[in-house]
Amino acid sequence: MSSGNLRGAGILITRPARQAAALVSEIALLGGKAIVFPAIVILPPEDASALARAQRELTRYDYAVFVSANAVEYGVGDPAAWPAKLIAFAPGPGTAAALAAVGVTNARVPSTTMDSEGLLALEELQRVESKRVVIFRGGGGRELLGDTLTSRGARVDYVECYRRARPEAGAEGLEEALRESRIDAVTLTSSEGLDNLWNILGAAGRERLAAIPAFMPHARIAERASKLGIRQAIVTAAADAGLIAALLEYFAAR
Repeated sequence: MSSGNLRGAGILITRPARQAAALVSEIALLGGKAIVFPAIVILPPEDASALARAQRELTRYDYAVFVSANAVEYGVGDPAAWPAKLIAFAPGPGTAAALAAVGVTNARVPSTTMDSEGLLALEELQRVESKRVVIFRGGGGRELLGDTLTSRGARVDYVECYRRARPEAGAEGLEEALRESRIDAVTLTSSEGLDNLWNILGAAGRERLAAIPAFMPHARIAERASKLGIRQAIVTAAADAGLIAALLEYFAAR
């Protein structure tokens, strides 16, 4: 390995392509070699009529929740039309930064965990009787947030503003990188992305992947990784900062 805090380590980045750039840059600045394989492909919804209607009728809502940076990209619409009274919520700093980048500022972010549970712990979401809430998300996903807000008296609308798909190409290059031992660590930011990664690899690729330390910002992903057979599932603090800090600590000890 070369000099630098990450000492030339090859770090596999598996998040969707448009959300990978900042992490790739940070790894390069710290002396690592980012290898990008988006384990989830983000596409527009097949039917965008509900999304278009929600974007036209934003003034009906009190709160808008964006479950990810992808939801921001596909869900915000025209930032100039964002109602001044509409309060945005984001599950983590990355999604809040994506909102700020398009002009939706002061998004509420959890201070506990960067997920639905963290959002539900926010004071503003404790007493939501008669509040209108729109949740921008991808197809499917957990129902905990909407179900809990509904039980607290809110009127909740889900709006699917993008869909996720498994990558259809690129596995040959990933298999080659694993075979040539060019990957020293893996970052995983969703259980779905992990499943896609696992399923696109052949048996030999899975065995090599299982032997590589995997870094992930949530215990749910680590639980799934362990069930698949990944031997080092390392839970980090939230967001890119947490992944980077854990990677630096790991390679400093080598």
